[in-house]
Amino acid sequence: MTERPLTERASPLPYYWRLSGFYFFYFGLLGTLVPYWSLYLKDLGFSAAAIGALMAIPQLTKVGAPNLWGWLADRSGQRLRIIRAGNLMAALAFLPVFWIDTFWNMAFLLIAFSFFWNAVLAQFEVLTLQSLGKQAHRYSHVRLWGSVGFIISVLLLGEVLDRMGTGLLPWVLSGLLWLLWIGTLTLPAGKSVENHEESAPPSLLATLVRREVCLFLLASFLMQMSHGPYYTFYSIHLEEMGFSKLVTGGLWALGVLAEVGLFLVMHQLMRRFSLPWILTGSLLLASLRWLIIGLCGDSLHWLLLAQCLHAATFGSFHAASIAWVHRQFGERLAGQGQALYSSLGFGAGWAAGAALSGVLWPYWGERLFLAAAAVALLSATIMVMGRVTRSR
Repeated sequence: MTERPLTERASPLPYYWRLSGFYFFYFGLLGTLVPYWSLYLKDLGFSAAAIGALMAIPQLTKVGAPNLWGWLADRSGQRLRIIRAGNLMAALAFLPVFWIDTFWNMAFLLIAFSFFWNAVLAQFEVLTLQSLGKQAHRYSHVRLWGSVGFIISVLLLGEVLDRMGTGLLPWVLSGLLWLLWIGTLTLPAGKSVENHEESAPPSLLATLVRREVCLFLLASFLMQMSHGPYYTFYSIHLEEMGFSKLVTGGLWALGVLAEVGLFLVMHQLMRRFSLPWILTGSLLLASLRWLIIGLCGDSLHWLLLAQCLHAATFGSFHAASIAWVHRQFGERLAGQGQALYSSLGFGAGWAAGAALSGVLWPYWGERLFLAAAAVALLSATIMVMGRVTRSR
Protein backbone atom coordinates (compact mmCIF):
# COMPACT_ATOMS: atom_id res chain seq x y z
CA MET A 1 0.00 0.00 0.00
CA THR A 2 1.56 3.27 -1.10
CA GLU A 3 1.54 6.34 1.08
CA ARG A 4 -0.52 9.24 -0.18
CA PRO A 5 1.41 12.23 -1.56
CA LEU A 6 1.66 15.52 0.22
CA THR A 7 -1.19 17.98 -0.24
CA GLU A 8 -1.32 21.66 0.38
CA ARG A 9 -3.28 21.16 3.65
CA ALA A 10 -1.39 18.14 4.96
CA SER A 11 1.63 18.58 7.18
CA PRO A 12 4.79 18.33 5.08
CA LEU A 13 6.87 16.97 7.93
CA PRO A 14 6.46 13.19 7.44
CA TYR A 15 7.74 13.23 3.88
CA TYR A 16 9.67 16.47 4.01
CA TRP A 17 12.22 15.37 6.59
CA ARG A 18 12.64 11.88 5.19
CA LEU A 19 13.29 13.18 1.68
CA SER A 20 15.43 16.04 2.95
CA GLY A 21 17.44 13.69 5.15
CA PHE A 22 18.42 11.59 2.15
CA TYR A 23 19.61 14.66 0.27
CA PHE A 24 21.51 15.80 3.39
CA PHE A 25 23.58 12.62 3.65
CA TYR A 26 23.95 12.08 -0.12
CA PHE A 27 25.42 15.53 -0.72
CA GLY A 28 27.28 15.45 2.57
CA LEU A 29 29.10 12.47 1.09
CA LEU A 30 29.61 14.40 -2.16
CA GLY A 31 30.97 17.33 -0.14
CA THR A 32 33.53 14.93 1.29
CA LEU A 33 34.42 13.24 -1.99
CA VAL A 34 34.61 16.10 -4.50
CA PRO A 35 36.71 18.75 -2.69
CA TYR A 36 39.08 16.42 -0.82
CA TRP A 37 39.38 13.09 -2.65
CA SER A 38 41.89 14.53 -5.13
CA LEU A 39 44.02 15.67 -2.16
CA TYR A 40 43.83 12.15 -0.70
CA LEU A 41 44.94 10.67 -4.02
CA LYS A 42 47.76 13.20 -4.24
CA ASP A 43 48.96 12.20 -0.76
CA LEU A 44 48.96 8.57 -1.90
CA GLY A 45 51.47 9.60 -4.56
CA PHE A 46 49.33 9.60 -7.70
CA SER A 47 50.29 11.90 -10.59
CA ALA A 48 48.04 14.65 -11.97
CA ALA A 49 47.07 12.44 -14.94
CA ALA A 50 46.23 9.54 -12.61
CA ILE A 51 44.19 11.81 -10.35
CA GLY A 52 42.25 13.13 -13.34
CA ALA A 53 41.56 9.58 -14.56
CA LEU A 54 40.46 8.35 -11.11
CA MET A 55 38.25 11.39 -10.52
CA ALA A 56 36.64 10.74 -13.91
CA ILE A 57 35.69 7.13 -13.10
CA PRO A 58 32.57 7.86 -11.00
CA GLN A 59 31.33 10.07 -13.81
CA LEU A 60 32.09 7.47 -16.48
CA THR A 61 30.01 4.87 -14.67
CA LYS A 62 27.26 7.47 -14.47
CA VAL A 63 27.06 7.36 -18.28
CA GLY A 64 25.55 3.89 -18.29
CA ALA A 65 24.50 3.00 -14.75
CA PRO A 66 21.63 5.52 -14.29
CA ASN A 67 20.09 4.50 -17.61
CA LEU A 68 20.09 0.82 -16.63
CA TRP A 69 18.55 1.56 -13.23
CA GLY A 70 16.12 4.08 -14.74
CA TRP A 71 14.88 1.50 -17.26
CA LEU A 72 14.49 -1.11 -14.51
CA ALA A 73 12.65 1.33 -12.25
CA ASP A 74 10.22 2.43 -14.99
CA ARG A 75 9.59 -1.16 -16.09
CA SER A 76 9.30 -2.77 -12.65
CA GLY A 77 7.83 0.10 -10.63
CA GLN A 78 10.23 -0.87 -7.81
CA ARG A 79 11.99 2.47 -7.63
CA LEU A 80 12.41 2.49 -3.85
CA ARG A 81 13.90 -1.04 -3.79
CA ILE A 82 16.44 0.00 -6.43
CA ILE A 83 17.41 3.04 -4.38
CA ARG A 84 17.90 0.92 -1.25
CA ALA A 85 19.83 -1.82 -3.05
CA GLY A 86 22.07 0.68 -4.82
CA ASN A 87 23.03 2.36 -1.54
CA LEU A 88 23.73 -0.94 0.21
CA MET A 89 25.93 -2.30 -2.59
CA ALA A 90 27.81 1.01 -2.80
CA ALA A 91 28.61 0.87 0.92
CA LEU A 92 29.84 -2.71 0.63
CA ALA A 93 31.90 -2.03 -2.50
CA PHE A 94 33.70 0.89 -0.82
CA LEU A 95 34.95 -1.10 2.18
CA PRO A 96 38.28 -2.30 0.64
CA VAL A 97 39.45 1.34 0.28
CA PHE A 98 41.41 1.07 3.53
CA TRP A 99 43.88 -1.40 1.98
CA ILE A 100 44.26 0.11 -1.49
CA ASP A 101 47.12 2.35 -2.64
CA THR A 102 47.74 1.36 -6.28
CA PHE A 103 46.16 2.90 -9.37
CA TRP A 104 44.42 -0.16 -10.82
CA ASN A 105 43.07 -1.37 -7.49
CA MET A 106 41.74 2.12 -6.77
CA ALA A 107 40.24 2.30 -10.25
CA PHE A 108 38.46 -1.04 -9.79
CA LEU A 109 37.08 0.03 -6.40
CA LEU A 110 35.79 3.31 -7.79
CA ILE A 111 34.13 1.51 -10.70
CA ALA A 112 32.34 -0.94 -8.37
CA PHE A 113 31.36 1.70 -5.81
CA SER A 114 30.13 4.30 -8.28
CA PHE A 115 28.23 1.80 -10.46
CA PHE A 116 25.84 1.20 -7.56
CA TRP A 117 26.00 4.69 -6.04
CA ASN A 118 25.04 6.19 -9.39
CA ALA A 119 21.90 4.05 -9.41
CA VAL A 120 20.46 6.24 -6.71
CA LEU A 121 20.16 9.96 -7.34
CA ALA A 122 18.25 10.10 -10.64
CA GLN A 123 15.64 7.69 -9.30
CA PHE A 124 15.45 9.57 -6.03
CA GLU A 125 14.70 12.78 -7.94
CA VAL A 126 11.68 11.02 -9.48
CA LEU A 127 10.66 9.63 -6.09
CA THR A 128 10.85 13.13 -4.58
CA LEU A 129 8.64 14.70 -7.26
CA GLN A 130 6.14 11.82 -7.00
CA SER A 131 6.03 11.96 -3.21
CA LEU A 132 5.52 15.72 -3.15
CA GLY A 133 2.63 15.37 -5.57
CA LYS A 134 0.84 18.71 -5.98
CA GLN A 135 3.60 20.37 -3.98
CA ALA A 136 6.27 19.40 -6.52
CA HIS A 137 7.09 23.10 -6.87
CA ARG A 138 8.64 22.75 -3.41
CA TYR A 139 11.35 20.48 -4.80
CA SER A 140 14.00 23.16 -4.27
CA HIS A 141 12.98 23.49 -0.60
CA VAL A 142 13.63 19.78 -0.10
CA ARG A 143 16.78 19.73 -2.22
CA LEU A 144 18.38 22.60 -0.32
CA TRP A 145 19.11 20.22 2.57
CA GLY A 146 21.54 18.45 0.28
CA SER A 147 23.37 21.74 -0.02
CA VAL A 148 23.35 22.11 3.77
CA GLY A 149 24.91 18.65 4.08
CA PHE A 150 27.57 19.63 1.54
CA ILE A 151 28.38 22.83 3.44
CA ILE A 152 28.72 21.07 6.78
CA SER A 153 30.99 18.42 5.25
CA VAL A 154 33.40 20.81 3.56
CA LEU A 155 33.61 23.15 6.56
CA LEU A 156 34.17 20.46 9.18
CA LEU A 157 36.57 18.44 7.07
CA GLY A 158 38.62 21.45 6.03
CA GLU A 159 39.61 22.04 9.65
CA VAL A 160 39.85 18.36 10.61
CA LEU A 161 42.02 17.37 7.63
CA ASP A 162 44.40 20.27 8.32
CA ARG A 163 44.93 18.77 11.78
CA MET A 164 44.67 15.01 11.15
CA GLY A 165 45.59 14.55 7.50
CA THR A 166 43.73 13.08 4.55
CA GLY A 167 44.08 9.52 5.87
CA LEU A 168 40.84 10.16 7.77
CA LEU A 169 38.90 10.62 4.54
CA PRO A 170 38.08 6.94 3.74
CA TRP A 171 36.62 6.49 7.24
CA VAL A 172 34.35 9.49 6.82
CA LEU A 173 33.17 8.38 3.37
CA SER A 174 32.45 4.85 4.51
CA GLY A 175 30.50 6.08 7.54
CA LEU A 176 28.39 8.39 5.39
CA LEU A 177 27.60 5.59 2.95
CA TRP A 178 26.20 3.45 5.74
CA LEU A 179 24.21 6.35 7.19
CA LEU A 180 22.80 6.99 3.72
CA TRP A 181 21.67 3.38 3.39
CA ILE A 182 19.99 3.50 6.82
CA GLY A 183 18.20 6.64 5.65
CA THR A 184 16.74 4.83 2.63
CA LEU A 185 14.88 2.48 5.00
CA THR A 186 12.68 5.42 6.07
CA LEU A 187 11.78 6.69 2.58
CA PRO A 188 8.21 6.81 1.22
CA ALA A 189 7.37 4.64 -1.78
CA GLY A 190 6.08 7.49 -3.95
CA LYS A 191 3.16 6.91 -6.28
CA SER A 192 2.78 4.30 -8.99
CA VAL A 193 2.05 5.35 -12.56
CA GLU A 194 -1.04 3.60 -13.79
CA ASN A 195 -0.65 1.54 -16.95
CA HIS A 196 -3.61 1.55 -19.29
CA GLU A 197 -3.60 -1.38 -21.70
CA GLU A 198 -5.64 0.51 -24.26
CA SER A 199 -3.08 3.30 -24.56
CA ALA A 200 0.23 2.80 -26.32
CA PRO A 201 3.29 3.31 -24.08
CA PRO A 202 5.20 6.52 -24.72
CA SER A 203 8.24 6.23 -26.96
CA LEU A 204 11.58 7.18 -25.47
CA LEU A 205 13.08 7.48 -28.94
CA ALA A 206 10.31 9.84 -30.10
CA THR A 207 11.12 12.11 -27.17
CA LEU A 208 14.87 11.97 -27.72
CA VAL A 209 14.75 12.94 -31.41
CA ARG A 210 12.93 16.21 -30.66
CA ARG A 211 15.24 19.14 -31.40
CA GLU A 212 14.82 20.88 -28.04
CA VAL A 213 15.52 17.68 -26.11
CA CYS A 214 18.67 16.86 -28.11
CA LEU A 215 20.05 20.37 -27.74
CA PHE A 216 19.23 20.51 -24.04
CA LEU A 217 21.13 17.27 -23.42
CA LEU A 218 24.10 18.59 -25.44
CA ALA A 219 24.05 21.84 -23.46
CA SER A 220 23.95 19.86 -20.20
CA PHE A 221 26.94 17.80 -21.34
CA LEU A 222 28.95 20.94 -22.11
CA MET A 223 27.89 22.64 -18.87
CA GLN A 224 29.21 19.78 -16.77
CA MET A 225 32.30 19.44 -18.97
CA SER A 226 33.12 23.06 -18.17
CA HIS A 227 33.16 22.09 -14.47
CA GLY A 228 36.06 19.64 -15.08
CA PRO A 229 38.91 21.90 -13.90
CA TYR A 230 36.84 23.06 -10.94
CA TYR A 231 35.82 19.69 -9.54
CA THR A 232 39.18 18.04 -10.26
CA PHE A 233 41.84 20.65 -9.55
CA TYR A 234 40.24 23.61 -7.76
CA SER A 235 41.33 22.41 -4.31
CA ILE A 236 44.83 21.60 -5.57
CA HIS A 237 44.99 25.03 -7.25
CA LEU A 238 44.03 26.74 -3.99
CA GLU A 239 46.68 24.75 -2.13
CA GLU A 240 49.30 25.80 -4.68
CA MET A 241 48.20 29.42 -4.23
CA GLY A 242 49.00 29.07 -0.51
CA PHE A 243 45.46 28.79 0.86
CA SER A 244 44.89 26.43 3.80
CA LYS A 245 42.47 23.52 3.71
CA LEU A 246 40.22 25.53 6.04
CA VAL A 247 40.02 28.37 3.50
CA THR A 248 39.53 25.80 0.73
CA GLY A 249 36.63 24.25 2.61
CA GLY A 250 35.21 27.68 3.32
CA LEU A 251 35.23 28.59 -0.37
CA TRP A 252 33.49 25.35 -1.30
CA ALA A 253 30.96 25.98 1.46
CA LEU A 254 30.33 29.54 0.30
CA GLY A 255 29.43 28.30 -3.16
CA VAL A 256 26.92 25.86 -1.78
CA LEU A 257 25.57 28.47 0.66
CA ALA A 258 24.80 30.65 -2.36
CA GLU A 259 23.11 27.61 -3.87
CA VAL A 260 20.93 27.27 -0.76
CA GLY A 261 19.84 30.88 -1.06
CA LEU A 262 18.92 30.28 -4.69
CA PHE A 263 16.89 27.18 -3.82
CA LEU A 264 14.82 29.23 -1.35
CA VAL A 265 13.59 31.51 -4.14
CA MET A 266 13.79 29.12 -7.10
CA HIS A 267 10.05 28.43 -7.13
CA GLN A 268 9.45 32.15 -7.64
CA LEU A 269 11.98 32.36 -10.49
CA MET A 270 10.33 29.38 -12.21
CA ARG A 271 6.98 31.15 -12.09
CA ARG A 272 8.43 34.39 -13.47
CA PHE A 273 10.82 33.12 -16.17
CA SER A 274 10.64 30.24 -18.64
CA LEU A 275 12.80 27.22 -17.85
CA PRO A 276 14.95 27.47 -21.03
CA TRP A 277 15.84 31.08 -20.26
CA ILE A 278 16.78 30.17 -16.68
CA LEU A 279 19.05 27.48 -18.12
CA THR A 280 20.63 29.88 -20.62
CA GLY A 281 21.22 32.56 -17.99
CA SER A 282 22.87 29.96 -15.76
CA LEU A 283 25.24 29.00 -18.59
CA LEU A 284 26.27 32.61 -19.18
CA LEU A 285 27.00 33.09 -15.48
CA ALA A 286 29.01 29.86 -15.50
CA SER A 287 31.21 31.30 -18.24
CA LEU A 288 31.75 34.42 -16.13
CA ARG A 289 32.61 32.32 -13.08
CA TRP A 290 35.33 30.30 -14.82
CA LEU A 291 36.72 33.49 -16.36
CA ILE A 292 37.11 35.06 -12.92
CA ILE A 293 38.90 32.00 -11.50
CA GLY A 294 41.18 31.77 -14.53
CA LEU A 295 42.20 35.43 -14.43
CA CYS A 296 42.06 36.23 -10.70
CA GLY A 297 42.65 32.84 -9.04
CA ASP A 298 45.16 34.21 -6.54
CA SER A 299 42.79 36.87 -5.18
CA LEU A 300 40.56 35.78 -2.31
CA HIS A 301 38.12 38.61 -2.98
CA TRP A 302 37.55 37.56 -6.59
CA LEU A 303 37.36 33.91 -5.56
CA LEU A 304 34.59 34.81 -3.10
CA LEU A 305 32.63 36.45 -5.91
CA ALA A 306 33.20 33.46 -8.20
CA GLN A 307 31.92 31.07 -5.54
CA CYS A 308 28.72 33.09 -5.15
CA LEU A 309 28.04 32.35 -8.81
CA HIS A 310 27.63 28.69 -7.85
CA ALA A 311 24.02 29.70 -7.21
CA ALA A 312 23.66 29.79 -11.00
CA THR A 313 26.19 27.25 -12.26
CA PHE A 314 24.64 24.49 -10.17
CA GLY A 315 21.60 25.78 -8.26
CA SER A 316 19.37 27.36 -10.90
CA PHE A 317 20.67 25.16 -13.73
CA HIS A 318 20.00 21.92 -11.88
CA ALA A 319 16.61 22.86 -10.43
CA ALA A 320 15.41 24.12 -13.82
CA SER A 321 16.80 21.01 -15.53
CA ILE A 322 14.97 18.64 -13.18
CA ALA A 323 11.68 20.44 -13.82
CA TRP A 324 12.29 20.68 -17.59
CA VAL A 325 13.13 16.97 -17.93
CA HIS A 326 10.09 15.99 -15.88
CA ARG A 327 7.90 18.12 -18.15
CA GLN A 328 9.41 16.81 -21.40
CA PHE A 329 9.49 13.09 -20.56
CA GLY A 330 6.29 12.79 -18.51
CA GLU A 331 5.44 10.35 -15.74
CA ARG A 332 5.79 7.14 -17.77
CA LEU A 333 9.39 7.93 -18.80
CA ALA A 334 10.33 9.92 -15.70
CA GLY A 335 13.03 7.54 -14.49
CA GLN A 336 14.72 7.22 -17.87
CA GLY A 337 14.48 10.95 -18.53
CA GLN A 338 16.19 11.90 -15.27
CA ALA A 339 18.74 9.12 -15.85
CA LEU A 340 19.62 10.49 -19.28
CA TYR A 341 20.06 13.99 -17.90
CA SER A 342 22.24 12.59 -15.12
CA SER A 343 24.31 10.28 -17.33
CA LEU A 344 24.95 12.66 -20.23
CA GLY A 345 25.48 15.72 -18.04
CA PHE A 346 26.93 14.69 -14.68
CA GLY A 347 28.25 11.44 -16.16
CA ALA A 348 29.73 11.90 -19.62
CA GLY A 349 30.19 15.67 -19.35
CA TRP A 350 31.84 15.60 -15.96
CA ALA A 351 34.02 12.61 -16.91
CA ALA A 352 35.21 14.29 -20.11
CA GLY A 353 35.99 17.47 -18.21
CA ALA A 354 37.87 15.61 -15.45
CA ALA A 355 39.87 13.46 -17.87
CA LEU A 356 40.85 16.38 -20.12
CA SER A 357 41.76 18.43 -17.05
CA GLY A 358 44.08 15.67 -15.85
CA VAL A 359 45.90 15.68 -19.19
CA LEU A 360 46.06 19.45 -19.68
CA TRP A 361 46.53 20.75 -16.12
CA PRO A 362 50.32 20.12 -16.02
CA TYR A 363 50.70 22.28 -19.14
CA TRP A 364 47.94 24.88 -18.84
CA GLY A 365 47.41 25.18 -15.09
CA GLU A 366 44.87 27.82 -14.11
CA ARG A 367 44.50 28.86 -17.77
CA LEU A 368 42.36 25.73 -18.10
CA PHE A 369 39.55 27.73 -16.47
CA LEU A 370 39.58 30.06 -19.48
CA ALA A 371 38.88 27.07 -21.72
CA ALA A 372 36.06 26.10 -19.34
CA ALA A 373 34.59 29.59 -19.76
CA ALA A 374 34.59 29.12 -23.54
CA VAL A 375 32.84 25.75 -23.23
CA ALA A 376 30.07 27.22 -21.02
CA LEU A 377 29.63 30.09 -23.47
CA LEU A 378 29.32 27.60 -26.34
CA SER A 379 26.61 25.78 -24.40
CA ALA A 380 24.62 29.01 -23.93
CA THR A 381 25.01 29.76 -27.64
CA ILE A 382 23.55 26.35 -28.50
CA MET A 383 20.50 27.05 -26.35
CA VAL A 384 19.87 30.39 -28.07
CA MET A 385 20.82 29.56 -31.66
CA GLY A 386 18.99 26.23 -31.46
CA ARG A 387 15.86 28.10 -30.35
CA VAL A 388 15.53 26.00 -27.21
CA THR A 389 14.72 29.25 -25.44
CA ARG A 390 11.46 29.36 -27.41
CA SER A 391 10.33 26.06 -25.87
CA ARG A 392 8.09 26.01 -22.84
